[in-house]
Amino acid sequence: MKIQHGIAGHEPPLHAIVTEGTFDGVHLGHQKILAKLVADAQQARSTNPYAESVVVTFWPHPRLALFPDKKDLKLLTTLEEKTEILAAMGVDRLVVLPFDKSLSNLSPEEYVQKILITGLNTRKLIIGYDHRFGKNRAGDFQFLKAHENRFGFVVEEIPRQDVENIGVSSSRIRQALLQGDVETAAKYLGKYYSLSGSVTHGDKIGRTLGFPTANLHVSESYKLIPKDGIYAVRVTLRKQIYGGMLYIGVRSTLGNQLKRTVEVNIFNFYDEIYGETLRVELIAYLRGEETFDGLESMKLQLERDRETALKVLQRI
Repeated sequence: MKIQHGIAGHEPPLHAIVTEGTFDGVHLGHQKILAKLVADAQQARSTNPYAESVVVTFWPHPRLALFPDKKDLKLLTTLEEKTEILAAMGVDRLVVLPFDKSLSNLSPEEYVQKILITGLNTRKLIIGYDHRFGKNRAGDFQFLKAHENRFGFVVEEIPRQDVENIGVSSSRIRQALLQGDVETAAKYLGKYYSLSGSVTHGDKIGRTLGFPTANLHVSESYKLIPKDGIYAVRVTLRKQIYGGMLYIGVRSTLGNQLKRTVEVNIFNFYDEIYGETLRVELIAYLRGEETFDGLESMKLQLERDRETALKVLQRI
């Protein structure tokens, strides 16, 4: 998949079949649109070898760009994660538009002319039923359809029923994760929700209990961290997959430590991995955070958690 940032300085495709949006999470509703995009590009290539499937997305997320002081929006995917998913789906080109005031102030007409026509040479545009664009989100399917001949590209809208039959939205997935319901999130995402980051030094208390943990530093502050507690997880490290259990919380048993941490105990793994990057897929929520009388009672509970996690992982 070709990745380009912005429009300026890039040769447009000769025959672009385009869809656009934030696609946070790239959930099943998004995947329906993307599958249609890829299939249409493949069909077009039977008569035009230059046809490309093109996804236009915006970075940073429009709400993050327009309201930088608001910290309430948490995203399901980083740009890197989104890119990996789109590439795996067979998209030919990803165009990342820097979202800023100048882009947000383009009228629907200006947006179509500058981005879709001049910038991308669009021949077909596929959008979701609720897609809006341009200043004040004034552009919509009706606007595009009314000017289809003048713009020189075909517009197709994925019907509301087709998307809503799946019963999925990014906000619904966020809500599920904040409740620890990773199973529902996985159902709507079509994959397990994951956290990625580098391994940093911790206080090594888990090691003294026989449960060494890798402290995961998720550098993107906007990435949604699910509800505090213990999770059964699958860990990808050095292209190998391991079972494990993840802890998210403030470690109340150890005192008044208010800093929230994300730590993973990788089963049957004892290498030093500081500075390395790993990915954790959340399979099941095991329990909430608890405060224990001491380290010994904590250790006993962790042993029970490991047994539960192993049973969960055996079923997938």
